[in-house]
Formats: sequence, C-alpha cells, structure tokens
Amino acid sequence: MAHHSPNSSSPSANPTNRLAHIKGHMDGSNPTVFTSDNVPQAPEDPLFGLMAAYRKDNFEKKVDLGIGAYRDNNAKPWVLPVVKKADERLREDPNLNHEYLPIAGLPEFTSAAQKLILGADSPAVKDKRVVSFQTISGTGAVHLGALFLSKFYPRRTDQPVHFSSPTWANHNQIFSNVHLPIKTYPYFSPQTKGLDFEGMRSTIEQAPEGSIMLLHACAHNPTGVDPTREQWKELSKIIRAKNHFPFFDCAYQGFASGSLGNDAWAVRYFVEQGFELCIAQSFAKNFGLYGERAGAFHFVTGAGSDAQNTIARIGSQLAILQRSEISNPPAYGARIASLVLNDPELFTEWEVNLRTMSGRIIDMRKALRENLEKLGTPGSWKHITEQIGMFSFTGLTEKQVLKIREDAHVYMTKNGRISMAGLNTGNVEYVAKAMDKVVRETS
Repeated sequence: MAHHSPNSSSPSANPTNRLAHIKGHMDGSNPTVFTSDNVPQAPEDPLFGLMAAYRKDNFEKKVDLGIGAYRDNNAKPWVLPVVKKADERLREDPNLNHEYLPIAGLPEFTSAAQKLILGADSPAVKDKRVVSFQTISGTGAVHLGALFLSKFYPRRTDQPVHFSSPTWANHNQIFSNVHLPIKTYPYFSPQTKGLDFEGMRSTIEQAPEGSIMLLHACAHNPTGVDPTREQWKELSKIIRAKNHFPFFDCAYQGFASGSLGNDAWAVRYFVEQGFELCIAQSFAKNFGLYGERAGAFHFVTGAGSDAQNTIARIGSQLAILQRSEISNPPAYGARIASLVLNDPELFTEWEVNLRTMSGRIIDMRKALRENLEKLGTPGSWKHITEQIGMFSFTGLTEKQVLKIREDAHVYMTKNGRISMAGLNTGNVEYVAKAMDKVVRETS
C-alpha cells in the first residue's frame, strides 16, 4: 500500500487545507482554483470609474468633461438627423432581416469605408491592393491589426510597437494582449502644450529598423495636438528610410475639422508615397454610433506586380483571425453608415451634421479660452484653441484635477484632459471660473 510522505501535496497532508476541504464539503461549496494569487483584483478602468463617480454626484451644477462622446448644447447625447433618416429607411425595408453578415462584414459598408479614408481616387483602391474588414468599432480594428502583426509581421530583432506619449490608454492593453513589446516616442510638450516634434522625430529615427509606428491620423487622443502637413511629410521620409511600418488609428475623420478630406490627409499622403500600412477606422464619433460598434480595418500593400496576390493572402489570414474571434461583425451600425455613405443626398446631409458637431466644439474652445483670459487666469491658454478635436490637454496637474472635482464638481481625467463636448453655453463660464480658482490656489 502506498504511503503519503509528510511533504505530500495532498489536501489531507496539510491540516489547514484538510479543514478547508472538510468545511467545503459540509457547506456544499467547492474551493476555487482561481485564488487571488492566480487572479488578482484588477484596478478599475479610470475613465469608467470617473463616469460612475459623476453619476453618483447629486450637485446641481456638476460638469462631466471626462466622457469621450459628443453632447449637444443641452449636455444631451445627439442622434445625428441623418442617422435618424437612415434608421427610418432601414425599418421600412421589407427585405430587412437578421441573418449573419459575411466574415469580412457588410461589403457595401467596407467598400464605402475604404473610399472614405483613402479617397475614391486613391491609387491603392484603383490597383485593388487594399483589403477591408468590418470590425467591432475602432477598438476591434486596432485589435485585429495588432493580432495580425503579432502573428505575421517579421520582427527579426523583436522590434517594438511605438506609441506616442501619451496615447489612448487602450492602445497599451490591446498590444500587450497580443504580446508585442511596447515603447513610446515623445509627443506632447508640457512647456508649449503643443507637439514635441523634435523629440518625436529623433526617437522615430533612432528606433530599431522595421519598428511598427502607431500614428493618430487626426485629432490626437488625448492631447488634441496634431502634426502639420510639413511635419507629416518629414515623418514619412524618416519612416521610409528606417523601413518602419505605419499603423494609423483614425477615430475622428470629419469630426476634427469638419472636413473629411482634411482629416484623412496624413493617411492619404502616406499611401501616395507608396507605403505598406494598415488603418483602424471608427464610426463611433463621426456618426454618433457609439454603442453600435461600427468600424473597419484596412490593410494597404505596396504597389507591385504581385500586389493583388499579396493582398489576397493577407485577407485570407485576416478572415481566419476574425472567424476565430467574432465569427462575423454586428449588422445594425454598419447598415446605417452604409446607407449614408452610399447615398449622395444623405452623404451631403452627413457632412452638414459633421460641421455642426465640429463647429460647436470649436466654438467651445474659443469660449473657454476667452473666459480664462478675461479672468486673467495665470498662464497662457492659447493651446485651448490651437488643439483640435474632441479633447484638450488643459495642462492642469493631477492635484488640480482632484481639487476641481472636490471643490466645483467638475470631472476630468487625472492627466488634465477635458472633453470639449462636455462644455456648453450654460456651463463654460462656470468651468472657467473653477479652473481659474484652482490654478490660483495651487500654483
């Protein structure tokens, strides 16, 4: 008969374990193998934690500047009028059903999304060297791209993915999940509250050859600071010389400046220069389809006699990845966007809606800066109007951010980023006064 040694790992060998085992049997429970050693409690997502704190706050004049979603001048979500029209058309369609979409998504949507970001006359579209997949919004597009690169991009010297410092917080998690090493390049200058172009340029130049460069196409999140066209041109030369791989993340086309072409300029320029690259594209902000998760991932291969074969191979592997993760994407948001993108009349109305949103945000930038300057708030505030898109990096410190939340019930992320969409004619003066007070009391 076998005897257990005193060091046996059996539950009966350890009196404490044995007691827990007996107790478990008596009260009908089973001890979990997922102990806190194996599964530690994860920290709460800071943004969703901020939103929860805001919702619990009963103060009448509270202001939410954390939310990454558009609000109208009454601080309410805005369903774009063109989306309402498209929605009505969808519901009246007798052929509408709930069947599965293809693995790559709704073809009318992906082809229109491709033309939107690359331009209808793009050489890549004409040469049929682009493959597009419908994704779970921009997050899903970044993930699909990251997953593909982790499996197939030749990183002979373990080249990292380079992000801007700072970047959208989710970039770190998405690329870490697929086991790609991460580095950052300087981006935001706390001194000028603008672009640290020299730092960005030199770091990209010194990065190991063949690194993946994640670039925000427009309306950089979280800073609202974008390179100029001349700076983009200079970056493209460095990226080409170092054989880096550009990965564009575009979440704000049309929403940033009100011009779809203007906001896609950097992407189109890189394609014209012959780069092989990929693009994550979101329709959350520019269509207001936040919860519908409509997005696209585009892979553009370089020009060449074998380009169509190359893109077919890449597409075949993307299809396998997509199938194993989501099988096929959700239909509703893509159908709405597709109707608008493919109908000239609705498309024109959409452009008007985009100008309404971007115009209101630009007005709020002007109003906040004017109020701060009128109050004589210490420091320069010109960066508020020089930055673009939904977000502004105010320059407030974490200490000031926590104090303004405590004293004035104004909620923003700890890094001092504010969503301009949270401002309106009813609260911009209140926010400016709260900012003025906190700057004076802590500087």
